[in-house]
Amino acid sequence: MNNIQLNPGLLKLELFCKGMRIDESCCLDIDARPVLRTRGGLGSGLEIILPDNLYVNVPIEEHFAKKSPYLLIKRERYFIKKDKDILCSVILPRKPEFYDKKTTSGKIMSRIGILQGSYLGIYPTRVCEFWIMRPRMNCKFCSVGLNVGQNEELEKTVDDVLETIEAAREEEGVTFVHFNTGYLGGKSLDELSIYINEVKRRTGLLVGVQCPPASDLTRYDYLKELGVDHLSFCLELFNPERFRNICPGKYRYITQKRYFDAIRYCVRMFGKGRVAGEVIAGLEEPQVTIEAIENFARMGAVSTVCIFRPCLGTDLEDFLPPKTEHMIPVFRRMYEVCLENNIPIGIAPNVKVSLVLLPEEGRYFLSKESVATYFIPQVKLHILKIIFRLFFRIKFLFHHILR
Repeated sequence: MNNIQLNPGLLKLELFCKGMRIDESCCLDIDARPVLRTRGGLGSGLEIILPDNLYVNVPIEEHFAKKSPYLLIKRERYFIKKDKDILCSVILPRKPEFYDKKTTSGKIMSRIGILQGSYLGIYPTRVCEFWIMRPRMNCKFCSVGLNVGQNEELEKTVDDVLETIEAAREEEGVTFVHFNTGYLGGKSLDELSIYINEVKRRTGLLVGVQCPPASDLTRYDYLKELGVDHLSFCLELFNPERFRNICPGKYRYITQKRYFDAIRYCVRMFGKGRVAGEVIAGLEEPQVTIEAIENFARMGAVSTVCIFRPCLGTDLEDFLPPKTEHMIPVFRRMYEVCLENNIPIGIAPNVKVSLVLLPEEGRYFLSKESVATYFIPQVKLHILKIIFRLFFRIKFLFHHILR
């Protein structure tokens, strides 16, 4: 691939698809955030910062990464090397101090929540019930059942969560907290609500929620009252047959229709850009993933597109990620449809995501002709970003003055 060093977005995509090897010159134990296998598995890699301040969680332990053409080396600073060429220097975020601190109840904070990019991710409830059904009904790419209770606490109290959030905000300037759960027999939102209420009341931070869609859509009215800022729905696969084969529990107990119904309802309530439909790229044809992206956009929702990662211990650990060249049109289209449908993206302050290519990062894949075509929508988006970030700072300041 030519001039990859000049396109950090393309390099981020390449690292998702091919992983990276670690040279013996590296001192990750001292210089980097630890590789923590938590939640669903996408955060199972090494956190690095590419040029243009792009965060990426790079697979380094999975089978396919052992054959990667990319090599991380240390020469006073860290660099990524491909074959004989050094592509660019990178930054390794250091391990946050709060990772080793304990909550009042004695739990290690990195077993409560971890940084994924610049935001704090928390899986506050018990393990997804699809993992404990007999036979198991979990999604075949997921590692939640391997991690919750092993690499992170099985139960997290509200105080555990709040203390961890406060530490992350003070040390790392966290502005966004993301909660997610698995399937809890239809009670996911009920179990999350108490955490969300306290976090919004006591911190004023932005809060995102990702959990299976509720059968009673009016439950989302209550989330709006609590002040939730963003909702995400993990459909995973758009093709109905692939959905049935790879996500048996979701197929049987939730259905695709409920995901679409929830997305439509929440877009009407929360507005464009505050609701996301999530799909995995690499487990169905790229054109099908593009169809999913366009479908979400017509509803007013953004797309969160995860590159399939065959995490160790999962049912698909011996599969391969998709090829980079097949993914470029997917992420280009992800960006274009947001501009075409006036969906605001990239406006939240200090939210750098390492697990996926964000919709706004699809700009790295535009052709020269497309840059001109979408010039005015991009200017409008930039203005909106400035306005919202100013609004957030003022709102956050008033929250702490009034506390």
